[in-house]
Amino acid sequence: MSSSNVVKIFDTTLRDGEQAPGCGMTAEEKLRVAHQLEKLGVDIIEAGFPISSEGDFQSVKVIADTIRGCEIAGLCRANYNDIDRGWEAVKGAEQPRIHTFIATSDIHLQHKLKKSKDEVLEIISGAVKHARNYTENVEFSCEDATRTDLDYLCQAVELAIRAGASTINIPDTVGYTVPEEFMHIIRTLNERVKDIDKVTLSVHCHNDLGLAVANSLAAITEGARQVECTINGLGERAGNASLEEIVMALKVRNDMNPYTTRLSTEQLYPASRIVSQVTGINVQPNKAIVGANAFAHEAGIHQDGVLKERITYEIMSPEEVGIPSNKIVLGKHSGRHAFRTRLEEYGYFLEDEPFKNAFKKFKDLADKKKYVFDEDIEALISEEFVRSSDFYELVSANYSGGSDMHPVATVKLRVDGEEFTISESGDGPVDAAYQAVAKLTGLNPALEHYIVASITEGIDAQGEVSVRVEDEGVITQGQGADTDIVVASVKAYVNALNKLRWRKEHPKRVSSRGMM
Repeated sequence: MSSSNVVKIFDTTLRDGEQAPGCGMTAEEKLRVAHQLEKLGVDIIEAGFPISSEGDFQSVKVIADTIRGCEIAGLCRANYNDIDRGWEAVKGAEQPRIHTFIATSDIHLQHKLKKSKDEVLEIISGAVKHARNYTENVEFSCEDATRTDLDYLCQAVELAIRAGASTINIPDTVGYTVPEEFMHIIRTLNERVKDIDKVTLSVHCHNDLGLAVANSLAAITEGARQVECTINGLGERAGNASLEEIVMALKVRNDMNPYTTRLSTEQLYPASRIVSQVTGINVQPNKAIVGANAFAHEAGIHQDGVLKERITYEIMSPEEVGIPSNKIVLGKHSGRHAFRTRLEEYGYFLEDEPFKNAFKKFKDLADKKKYVFDEDIEALISEEFVRSSDFYELVSANYSGGSDMHPVATVKLRVDGEEFTISESGDGPVDAAYQAVAKLTGLNPALEHYIVASITEGIDAQGEVSVRVEDEGVITQGQGADTDIVVASVKAYVNALNKLRWRKEHPKRVSSRGMM
Protein backbone atom coordinates (compact mmCIF):
# COMPACT_ATOMS: atom_id res chain seq x y z
CA MET A 1 0.00 0.00 0.00
CA SER A 2 1.40 3.40 -1.01
CA SER A 3 2.45 5.76 1.75
CA SER A 4 2.51 8.82 -0.53
CA ASN A 5 -0.34 11.28 -0.21
CA VAL A 6 0.00 12.56 -3.79
CA VAL A 7 -2.65 11.29 -6.20
CA LYS A 8 -1.79 11.36 -9.91
CA ILE A 9 -4.54 12.52 -12.24
CA PHE A 10 -4.69 10.49 -15.46
CA ASP A 11 -7.00 12.28 -17.86
CA THR A 12 -8.60 10.11 -20.54
CA THR A 13 -10.99 12.70 -22.02
CA LEU A 14 -9.25 12.42 -25.37
CA ARG A 15 -9.56 8.63 -25.43
CA ASP A 16 -12.39 7.27 -23.27
CA GLY A 17 -14.25 10.58 -23.25
CA GLU A 18 -14.14 10.73 -27.05
CA GLN A 19 -15.74 7.28 -27.20
CA ALA A 20 -19.01 8.72 -25.89
CA PRO A 21 -21.59 8.88 -28.70
CA GLY A 22 -21.30 12.14 -30.61
CA CYS A 23 -18.08 13.21 -28.89
CA GLY A 24 -15.59 12.58 -31.69
CA MET A 25 -12.93 15.29 -32.06
CA THR A 26 -10.72 16.42 -34.89
CA ALA A 27 -6.95 16.48 -34.47
CA GLU A 28 -7.05 20.25 -34.01
CA GLU A 29 -9.77 19.99 -31.37
CA LYS A 30 -7.89 17.29 -29.46
CA LEU A 31 -4.76 19.42 -29.43
CA ARG A 32 -6.77 22.38 -28.13
CA VAL A 33 -8.11 20.27 -25.26
CA ALA A 34 -4.61 18.88 -24.60
CA HIS A 35 -3.21 22.39 -24.22
CA GLN A 36 -5.90 23.14 -21.61
CA LEU A 37 -5.14 19.88 -19.78
CA GLU A 38 -1.48 20.89 -19.76
CA LYS A 39 -2.48 24.24 -18.25
CA LEU A 40 -4.70 22.44 -15.73
CA GLY A 41 -1.70 20.40 -14.66
CA VAL A 42 -2.86 16.81 -15.12
CA ASP A 43 -0.10 14.25 -14.65
CA ILE A 44 -0.94 12.01 -17.61
CA ILE A 45 -2.92 12.67 -20.77
CA GLU A 46 -4.21 9.56 -22.52
CA ALA A 47 -4.25 11.08 -25.98
CA GLY A 48 -6.00 8.29 -27.86
CA PHE A 49 -5.96 4.76 -29.25
CA PRO A 50 -3.27 4.99 -31.97
CA ILE A 51 -4.02 1.80 -33.88
CA SER A 52 -7.75 2.50 -34.12
CA SER A 53 -7.34 4.82 -37.12
CA GLU A 54 -4.76 6.86 -39.00
CA GLY A 55 -6.46 10.02 -37.75
CA ASP A 56 -6.19 8.96 -34.13
CA PHE A 57 -2.55 7.96 -34.63
CA GLN A 58 -1.74 11.40 -36.02
CA SER A 59 -3.66 13.13 -33.20
CA VAL A 60 -1.73 11.23 -30.53
CA LYS A 61 1.55 11.90 -32.30
CA VAL A 62 0.94 15.67 -32.56
CA ILE A 63 -0.01 15.86 -28.90
CA ALA A 64 3.04 13.82 -27.87
CA ASP A 65 5.31 16.04 -29.96
CA THR A 66 3.74 19.29 -28.70
CA ILE A 67 2.66 19.01 -25.07
CA ARG A 68 5.27 19.29 -22.34
CA GLY A 69 4.97 18.90 -18.59
CA CYS A 70 2.59 15.92 -18.80
CA GLU A 71 3.15 12.25 -19.54
CA ILE A 72 1.45 11.26 -22.81
CA ALA A 73 -0.09 7.80 -23.01
CA GLY A 74 -1.41 5.80 -25.93
CA LEU A 75 -3.84 2.93 -25.36
CA CYS A 76 -2.92 -0.43 -26.89
CA ARG A 77 -4.50 -3.85 -26.78
CA ALA A 78 -2.20 -6.56 -25.45
CA ASN A 79 -0.66 -7.47 -28.79
CA TYR A 80 2.59 -6.55 -30.48
CA ASN A 81 1.11 -4.62 -33.43
CA ASP A 82 -0.90 -2.33 -31.15
CA ILE A 83 2.11 -1.72 -28.92
CA ASP A 84 4.43 -1.00 -31.86
CA ARG A 85 1.95 1.48 -33.30
CA GLY A 86 1.35 3.03 -29.90
CA TRP A 87 5.06 3.62 -29.37
CA GLU A 88 5.41 5.25 -32.79
CA ALA A 89 2.70 7.71 -31.74
CA VAL A 90 3.96 8.62 -28.25
CA LYS A 91 7.73 8.34 -28.56
CA GLY A 92 8.13 12.08 -29.19
CA ALA A 93 6.65 12.93 -25.80
CA GLU A 94 8.74 14.33 -22.98
CA GLN A 95 7.51 11.38 -20.90
CA PRO A 96 5.89 8.73 -23.15
CA ARG A 97 3.76 5.94 -21.70
CA ILE A 98 2.43 2.74 -23.23
CA HIS A 99 -0.90 1.67 -21.73
CA THR A 100 -1.79 -1.90 -22.63
CA PHE A 101 -4.79 -3.93 -21.52
CA ILE A 102 -6.69 -7.20 -21.77
CA ALA A 103 -9.89 -8.42 -20.12
CA THR A 104 -9.62 -10.76 -17.13
CA SER A 105 -13.22 -11.50 -16.08
CA ASP A 106 -14.78 -14.87 -16.83
CA ILE A 107 -17.56 -13.07 -18.71
CA HIS A 108 -15.09 -11.46 -21.12
CA LEU A 109 -12.85 -14.49 -21.41
CA GLN A 110 -15.78 -16.71 -22.34
CA HIS A 111 -17.89 -14.43 -24.52
CA LYS A 112 -15.44 -11.92 -26.01
CA LEU A 113 -11.91 -13.30 -26.02
CA LYS A 114 -12.83 -16.99 -26.08
CA LYS A 115 -9.57 -17.78 -24.32
CA SER A 116 -8.57 -19.65 -21.20
CA LYS A 117 -7.14 -18.00 -18.10
CA ASP A 118 -3.72 -19.46 -18.82
CA GLU A 119 -3.77 -18.11 -22.36
CA VAL A 120 -4.60 -14.62 -21.09
CA LEU A 121 -1.80 -14.78 -18.53
CA GLU A 122 0.64 -15.65 -21.31
CA ILE A 123 -0.63 -12.70 -23.36
CA ILE A 124 -0.22 -10.33 -20.38
CA SER A 125 3.37 -11.36 -19.81
CA GLY A 126 4.31 -11.10 -23.49
CA ALA A 127 2.63 -7.73 -24.03
CA VAL A 128 4.14 -6.03 -21.00
CA LYS A 129 7.62 -7.37 -21.81
CA HIS A 130 7.28 -6.16 -25.39
CA ALA A 131 6.24 -2.69 -24.23
CA ARG A 132 9.22 -2.62 -21.87
CA ASN A 133 11.50 -2.92 -24.88
CA TYR A 134 10.43 0.64 -25.69
CA THR A 135 10.04 2.28 -22.28
CA GLU A 136 10.03 1.64 -18.54
CA ASN A 137 6.79 3.65 -18.33
CA VAL A 138 4.33 0.82 -18.96
CA GLU A 139 0.81 0.66 -17.60
CA PHE A 140 -1.22 -2.54 -17.60
CA SER A 141 -5.00 -2.71 -17.12
CA CYS A 142 -7.15 -5.70 -16.25
CA GLU A 143 -10.31 -4.87 -18.17
CA ASP A 144 -13.50 -5.65 -16.22
CA ALA A 145 -11.40 -6.13 -13.09
CA THR A 146 -14.30 -5.67 -10.66
CA ARG A 147 -16.10 -8.71 -12.12
CA THR A 148 -12.91 -10.78 -12.19
CA ASP A 149 -12.34 -13.67 -9.79
CA LEU A 150 -10.22 -12.08 -7.06
CA ASP A 151 -7.67 -14.91 -6.91
CA TYR A 152 -7.17 -14.69 -10.69
CA LEU A 153 -6.99 -10.89 -10.54
CA CYS A 154 -4.16 -11.13 -8.01
CA GLN A 155 -2.38 -13.64 -10.25
CA ALA A 156 -2.72 -11.43 -13.34
CA VAL A 157 -1.54 -8.29 -11.53
CA GLU A 158 1.49 -10.05 -10.03
CA LEU A 159 2.45 -11.43 -13.43
CA ALA A 160 2.21 -7.96 -15.02
CA ILE A 161 4.45 -6.50 -12.31
CA ARG A 162 6.95 -9.30 -12.79
CA ALA A 163 6.95 -8.61 -16.56
CA GLY A 164 7.87 -4.98 -15.92
CA ALA A 165 4.69 -2.88 -15.58
CA SER A 166 5.26 0.30 -13.57
CA THR A 167 1.54 1.12 -13.18
CA ILE A 168 -1.27 -1.33 -12.56
CA ASN A 169 -4.79 -0.15 -13.34
CA ILE A 170 -7.92 -1.75 -11.87
CA PRO A 171 -10.88 -0.64 -14.02
CA ASP A 172 -14.53 -0.85 -13.04
CA THR A 173 -15.21 -1.12 -16.76
CA VAL A 174 -18.98 -1.38 -16.58
CA GLY A 175 -19.59 0.64 -13.41
CA TYR A 176 -20.66 -2.47 -11.49
CA THR A 177 -18.89 -2.21 -8.16
CA VAL A 178 -19.83 -0.28 -5.01
CA PRO A 179 -17.41 1.53 -2.68
CA GLU A 180 -17.21 -1.11 0.05
CA GLU A 181 -16.61 -3.90 -2.46
CA PHE A 182 -14.04 -1.86 -4.39
CA MET A 183 -12.16 -1.06 -1.19
CA HIS A 184 -12.00 -4.80 -0.49
CA ILE A 185 -10.58 -5.49 -3.97
CA ILE A 186 -7.86 -2.83 -3.64
CA ARG A 187 -7.06 -3.88 -0.08
CA THR A 188 -6.74 -7.54 -1.14
CA LEU A 189 -4.37 -6.65 -3.98
CA ASN A 190 -2.19 -4.65 -1.60
CA GLU A 191 -2.10 -7.52 0.89
CA ARG A 192 -1.57 -10.43 -1.48
CA VAL A 193 0.34 -9.27 -4.58
CA LYS A 194 4.11 -9.43 -4.34
CA ASP A 195 5.95 -6.15 -5.09
CA ILE A 196 2.75 -4.15 -5.54
CA ASP A 197 4.32 -1.49 -3.33
CA LYS A 198 6.91 -0.96 -6.08
CA VAL A 199 4.32 0.19 -8.66
CA THR A 200 1.62 2.84 -8.85
CA LEU A 201 -1.83 1.39 -8.28
CA SER A 202 -4.47 3.05 -10.46
CA VAL A 203 -8.26 2.91 -10.79
CA HIS A 204 -10.59 3.72 -13.68
CA CYS A 205 -14.27 3.86 -12.74
CA HIS A 206 -17.35 4.12 -14.93
CA ASN A 207 -20.56 5.72 -13.78
CA ASP A 208 -23.29 3.24 -14.74
CA LEU A 209 -24.64 3.23 -11.17
CA GLY A 210 -23.65 6.83 -10.47
CA LEU A 211 -20.81 5.67 -8.19
CA ALA A 212 -17.69 6.41 -10.25
CA VAL A 213 -16.43 9.26 -8.08
CA ALA A 214 -17.37 7.51 -4.83
CA ASN A 215 -15.58 4.34 -5.95
CA SER A 216 -12.49 6.29 -7.00
CA LEU A 217 -12.29 8.04 -3.62
CA ALA A 218 -12.81 4.72 -1.84
CA ALA A 219 -9.90 3.21 -3.77
CA ILE A 220 -7.66 6.13 -2.83
CA THR A 221 -8.24 5.43 0.85
CA GLU A 222 -6.96 1.89 0.23
CA GLY A 223 -3.77 2.97 -1.51
CA ALA A 224 -4.62 3.79 -5.13
CA ARG A 225 -2.42 6.72 -6.14
CA GLN A 226 -3.56 7.27 -9.70
CA VAL A 227 -7.12 8.03 -10.75
CA GLU A 228 -8.26 7.82 -14.36
CA CYS A 229 -11.04 10.28 -15.10
CA THR A 230 -12.43 12.72 -17.65
CA ILE A 231 -13.47 16.35 -17.88
CA ASN A 232 -17.24 16.64 -17.32
CA GLY A 233 -17.33 12.88 -16.67
CA LEU A 234 -17.48 12.16 -20.42
CA GLY A 235 -17.22 8.55 -21.52
CA GLU A 236 -19.00 5.52 -22.83
CA ARG A 237 -22.56 4.87 -21.66
CA ALA A 238 -23.06 6.85 -18.40
CA GLY A 239 -19.52 8.19 -18.57
CA ASN A 240 -16.40 8.08 -16.40
CA ALA A 241 -15.48 9.43 -13.02
CA SER A 242 -15.57 13.22 -13.24
CA LEU A 243 -12.11 14.76 -12.92
CA GLU A 244 -13.38 18.00 -11.41
CA GLU A 245 -15.45 16.21 -8.78
CA ILE A 246 -12.59 13.98 -7.64
CA VAL A 247 -10.09 16.84 -7.46
CA MET A 248 -12.41 19.15 -5.53
CA ALA A 249 -13.56 16.36 -3.21
CA LEU A 250 -9.91 15.81 -2.25
CA LYS A 251 -9.37 19.55 -1.82
CA VAL A 252 -12.55 20.53 0.04
CA ARG A 253 -12.65 17.45 2.29
CA ASN A 254 -8.95 17.15 2.85
CA ASP A 255 -9.77 16.49 6.50
CA MET A 256 -11.36 13.17 5.47
CA ASN A 257 -9.21 12.60 2.37
CA PRO A 258 -5.68 13.73 3.29
CA TYR A 259 -4.40 13.53 -0.27
CA THR A 260 -3.26 16.13 -2.76
CA THR A 261 -3.03 16.62 -6.52
CA ARG A 262 -0.84 19.00 -8.49
CA LEU A 263 -3.72 20.54 -10.42
CA SER A 264 -4.43 24.26 -10.75
CA THR A 265 -8.10 24.04 -9.83
CA GLU A 266 -8.79 27.53 -11.23
CA GLN A 267 -8.47 25.89 -14.65
CA LEU A 268 -11.29 23.38 -14.05
CA TYR A 269 -14.14 25.51 -15.36
CA PRO A 270 -12.19 26.69 -18.43
CA ALA A 271 -11.40 23.03 -19.18
CA SER A 272 -15.07 22.11 -18.81
CA ARG A 273 -16.11 24.88 -21.18
CA ILE A 274 -13.54 23.94 -23.83
CA VAL A 275 -14.56 20.28 -23.76
CA SER A 276 -18.23 21.28 -24.05
CA GLN A 277 -17.49 23.54 -27.00
CA VAL A 278 -15.38 20.95 -28.79
CA THR A 279 -17.75 18.01 -28.29
CA GLY A 280 -21.04 19.91 -28.46
CA ILE A 281 -22.13 18.15 -25.26
CA ASN A 282 -23.47 20.67 -22.77
CA VAL A 283 -22.99 20.15 -19.06
CA GLN A 284 -26.23 19.53 -17.17
CA PRO A 285 -27.17 22.60 -15.07
CA ASN A 286 -27.03 20.73 -11.77
CA LYS A 287 -23.63 19.14 -12.50
CA ALA A 288 -21.35 19.39 -9.48
CA ILE A 289 -18.48 21.90 -9.63
CA VAL A 290 -18.95 23.17 -13.20
CA GLY A 291 -22.73 23.13 -13.81
CA ALA A 292 -24.60 26.40 -14.39
CA ASN A 293 -26.39 26.00 -11.05
CA ALA A 294 -23.38 24.84 -9.02
CA PHE A 295 -23.00 28.30 -7.47
CA ALA A 296 -26.49 29.69 -8.11
CA HIS A 297 -28.96 30.51 -5.35
CA GLU A 298 -32.69 31.25 -5.69
CA ALA A 299 -34.24 30.36 -2.32
CA GLY A 300 -34.61 33.48 -0.19
CA ILE A 301 -33.12 31.86 2.93
CA HIS A 302 -30.08 30.72 0.96
CA GLN A 303 -29.67 34.08 -0.74
CA ASP A 304 -29.84 35.94 2.57
CA GLY A 305 -27.26 33.60 4.09
CA VAL A 306 -24.87 33.80 1.13
CA LEU A 307 -25.10 37.59 0.97
CA LYS A 308 -24.23 37.79 4.67
CA GLU A 309 -21.50 35.13 4.63
CA ARG A 310 -20.80 32.96 1.60
CA ILE A 311 -19.74 29.87 3.56
CA THR A 312 -23.29 29.49 4.93
CA TYR A 313 -24.34 27.79 1.69
CA GLU A 314 -21.15 27.35 -0.33
CA ILE A 315 -18.55 24.76 0.66
CA MET A 316 -16.07 26.13 -1.87
CA SER A 317 -15.74 29.44 -3.66
CA PRO A 318 -16.53 29.64 -7.39
CA GLU A 319 -13.19 31.36 -7.92
CA GLU A 320 -11.42 28.17 -6.76
CA VAL A 321 -12.64 26.35 -9.86
CA GLY A 322 -12.32 29.25 -12.28
CA ILE A 323 -15.86 30.64 -12.16
CA PRO A 324 -15.74 34.43 -11.68
CA SER A 325 -18.50 34.62 -9.07
CA ASN A 326 -21.62 32.96 -7.77
CA LYS A 327 -25.11 33.93 -8.96
CA ILE A 328 -28.12 35.19 -7.11
CA VAL A 329 -31.01 34.02 -9.30
CA LEU A 330 -34.12 36.11 -8.72
CA GLY A 331 -37.40 34.24 -8.73
CA LYS A 332 -40.50 33.68 -6.64
CA HIS A 333 -38.45 32.17 -3.80
CA SER A 334 -36.15 35.19 -3.52
CA GLY A 335 -36.32 37.48 -0.52
CA ARG A 336 -35.94 41.19 0.18
CA HIS A 337 -32.20 40.98 0.85
CA ALA A 338 -31.39 39.57 -2.60
CA PHE A 339 -33.75 41.99 -4.36
CA ARG A 340 -32.34 45.04 -2.60
CA THR A 341 -28.79 43.88 -3.33
CA ARG A 342 -29.58 43.53 -7.03
CA LEU A 343 -31.17 47.02 -7.13
CA GLU A 344 -28.13 48.53 -5.48
CA GLU A 345 -25.87 46.77 -7.97
CA TYR A 346 -27.87 48.65 -10.59
CA GLY A 347 -27.37 51.94 -8.73
CA TYR A 348 -30.91 52.23 -7.32
CA PHE A 349 -30.94 52.98 -3.59
CA LEU A 350 -34.60 52.99 -2.56
CA GLU A 351 -36.12 54.27 0.66
CA ASP A 352 -38.38 51.90 2.57
CA GLU A 353 -41.72 52.79 0.99
CA PRO A 354 -40.56 52.82 -2.67
CA PHE A 355 -38.68 49.60 -1.99
CA LYS A 356 -41.81 47.92 -0.64
CA ASN A 357 -43.71 48.91 -3.78
CA ALA A 358 -40.92 47.69 -6.04
CA PHE A 359 -40.61 44.40 -4.13
CA LYS A 360 -44.35 43.79 -4.43
CA LYS A 361 -44.17 44.37 -8.19
CA PHE A 362 -41.21 42.00 -8.35
CA LYS A 363 -43.06 39.26 -6.46
CA ASP A 364 -46.13 39.67 -8.70
CA LEU A 365 -43.91 39.32 -11.76
CA ALA A 366 -42.03 36.35 -10.27
CA ASP A 367 -45.31 34.48 -9.82
CA LYS A 368 -45.86 34.76 -13.57
CA LYS A 369 -42.31 33.98 -14.74
CA LYS A 370 -39.93 31.12 -13.93
CA TYR A 371 -36.98 33.51 -13.75
CA VAL A 372 -36.85 37.28 -13.40
CA PHE A 373 -33.99 38.53 -15.55
CA ASP A 374 -32.01 41.71 -15.14
CA GLU A 375 -33.91 43.24 -18.05
CA ASP A 376 -37.19 42.55 -16.21
CA ILE A 377 -35.93 44.46 -13.19
CA GLU A 378 -34.87 47.33 -15.44
CA ALA A 379 -38.39 47.52 -16.84
CA LEU A 380 -39.90 47.14 -13.37
CA ILE A 381 -38.29 50.26 -11.95
CA SER A 382 -37.70 52.33 -15.09
CA GLU A 383 -40.98 54.26 -14.75
CA GLU A 384 -40.00 55.76 -11.41
CA PHE A 385 -36.30 56.28 -12.10
CA VAL A 386 -35.83 56.79 -15.82
CA ARG A 387 -38.99 58.07 -17.43
CA SER A 388 -38.64 61.36 -15.53
CA SER A 389 -35.08 61.58 -16.85
CA ASP A 390 -35.48 61.37 -20.62
CA PHE A 391 -32.38 63.31 -21.55
CA TYR A 392 -32.64 62.15 -25.14
CA GLU A 393 -35.80 61.75 -27.22
CA LEU A 394 -35.89 60.36 -30.75
CA VAL A 395 -37.70 62.71 -33.12
CA SER A 396 -36.96 60.95 -36.42
CA ALA A 397 -34.58 58.47 -38.03
CA ASN A 398 -34.09 58.07 -41.78
CA TYR A 399 -31.57 56.07 -43.75
CA SER A 400 -30.47 55.13 -47.23
CA GLY A 401 -28.42 52.22 -48.45
CA GLY A 402 -28.30 49.14 -50.61
CA SER A 403 -25.94 46.76 -52.37
CA ASP A 404 -24.44 49.62 -54.42
CA MET A 405 -24.65 52.44 -51.85
CA HIS A 406 -22.73 53.22 -48.68
CA PRO A 407 -25.31 53.33 -45.86
CA VAL A 408 -26.10 56.78 -44.46
CA ALA A 409 -28.45 57.59 -41.57
CA THR A 410 -29.92 60.94 -40.58
CA VAL A 411 -31.10 61.15 -36.98
CA LYS A 412 -32.95 63.99 -35.26
CA LEU A 413 -32.80 63.92 -31.45
CA ARG A 414 -34.18 66.18 -28.76
CA VAL A 415 -31.23 66.57 -26.37
CA ASP A 416 -32.08 68.21 -23.05
CA GLY A 417 -35.07 69.86 -24.73
CA GLU A 418 -33.25 71.14 -27.81
CA GLU A 419 -33.43 69.49 -31.24
CA PHE A 420 -30.34 68.51 -33.21
CA THR A 421 -29.92 66.69 -36.52
CA ILE A 422 -26.88 64.90 -37.92
CA SER A 423 -26.05 62.44 -40.73
CA GLU A 424 -23.43 59.72 -40.43
CA SER A 425 -22.27 56.77 -42.53
CA GLY A 426 -21.50 53.28 -41.29
CA ASP A 427 -21.08 49.62 -42.17
CA GLY A 428 -24.86 49.26 -42.32
CA PRO A 429 -27.96 51.37 -41.61
CA VAL A 430 -28.02 50.45 -37.91
CA ASP A 431 -24.31 51.18 -37.50
CA ALA A 432 -24.75 54.51 -39.30
CA ALA A 433 -27.71 55.44 -37.09
CA TYR A 434 -25.79 54.51 -33.94
CA GLN A 435 -22.84 56.63 -35.08
CA ALA A 436 -25.22 59.58 -35.46
CA VAL A 437 -26.77 59.05 -32.03
CA ALA A 438 -23.32 58.83 -30.44
CA LYS A 439 -22.32 62.16 -32.01
CA LEU A 440 -25.51 63.88 -30.85
CA THR A 441 -25.37 62.60 -27.26
CA GLY A 442 -21.63 62.62 -26.73
CA LEU A 443 -21.92 59.04 -25.45
CA ASN A 444 -20.23 56.19 -27.26
CA PRO A 445 -20.44 53.08 -25.05
CA ALA A 446 -19.44 49.59 -26.11
CA LEU A 447 -22.34 47.63 -27.60
CA GLU A 448 -22.26 44.28 -25.75
CA HIS A 449 -25.46 42.70 -27.08
CA TYR A 450 -27.84 43.43 -29.93
CA ILE A 451 -30.85 41.15 -30.28
CA VAL A 452 -33.75 41.37 -32.73
CA ALA A 453 -37.02 39.49 -32.17
CA SER A 454 -40.35 39.48 -33.99
CA ILE A 455 -43.27 40.47 -31.76
CA THR A 456 -45.94 39.45 -34.29
CA GLU A 457 -46.12 37.18 -37.33
CA GLY A 458 -46.22 38.13 -40.98
CA ILE A 459 -44.28 40.35 -43.36
CA ASP A 460 -45.55 43.46 -41.55
CA ALA A 461 -44.48 42.12 -38.15
CA GLN A 462 -43.39 44.55 -35.49
CA GLY A 463 -39.81 43.97 -34.47
CA GLU A 464 -38.41 44.38 -30.97
CA VAL A 465 -34.76 45.22 -30.44
CA SER A 466 -32.88 44.76 -27.16
CA VAL A 467 -29.41 46.19 -26.64
CA ARG A 468 -26.91 46.14 -23.81
CA VAL A 469 -24.24 48.82 -23.57
CA GLU A 470 -21.26 49.30 -21.24
CA ASP A 471 -19.28 52.41 -20.40
CA GLU A 472 -16.64 52.58 -17.65
CA GLY A 473 -18.11 49.58 -15.86
CA VAL A 474 -21.71 50.83 -16.01
CA ILE A 475 -24.01 48.48 -17.94
CA THR A 476 -27.54 49.28 -19.10
CA GLN A 477 -30.15 47.70 -21.33
CA GLY A 478 -32.54 49.33 -23.75
CA GLN A 479 -35.56 48.14 -25.69
CA GLY A 480 -37.38 49.53 -28.72
CA ALA A 481 -40.15 48.33 -31.01
CA ASP A 482 -41.26 49.38 -34.51
CA THR A 483 -42.28 47.85 -37.83
CA ASP A 484 -39.04 49.36 -39.18
CA ILE A 485 -36.18 47.42 -37.59
CA VAL A 486 -33.70 50.30 -37.98
CA VAL A 487 -36.06 52.68 -36.17
CA ALA A 488 -36.59 50.04 -33.46
CA SER A 489 -32.82 49.76 -33.14
CA VAL A 490 -32.42 53.51 -32.65
CA LYS A 491 -35.23 53.56 -30.07
CA ALA A 492 -33.53 50.79 -28.11
CA TYR A 493 -30.15 52.54 -28.24
CA VAL A 494 -31.58 55.88 -27.11
CA ASN A 495 -33.44 54.10 -24.31
CA ALA A 496 -30.19 52.53 -23.12
CA LEU A 497 -28.30 55.85 -23.31
CA ASN A 498 -30.93 57.58 -21.18
CA LYS A 499 -30.38 54.99 -18.47
CA LEU A 500 -26.63 55.15 -18.91
CA ARG A 501 -26.51 58.92 -18.43
CA TRP A 502 -28.81 58.77 -15.43
CA ARG A 503 -26.60 56.22 -13.72
CA LYS A 504 -23.40 58.10 -14.51
CA GLU A 505 -24.88 61.27 -13.00
CA HIS A 506 -26.54 59.54 -10.03
CA PRO A 507 -24.55 60.34 -6.88
CA LYS A 508 -24.86 56.79 -5.51
CA ARG A 509 -24.32 54.84 -8.68
CA VAL A 510 -22.22 51.68 -8.51
CA SER A 511 -19.35 51.07 -10.87
CA SER A 512 -20.51 47.69 -12.07
CA ARG A 513 -23.59 45.56 -12.25
CA GLY A 514 -21.43 42.52 -11.40
CA MET A 515 -23.36 39.47 -10.29
CA MET A 516 -22.79 38.40 -6.71
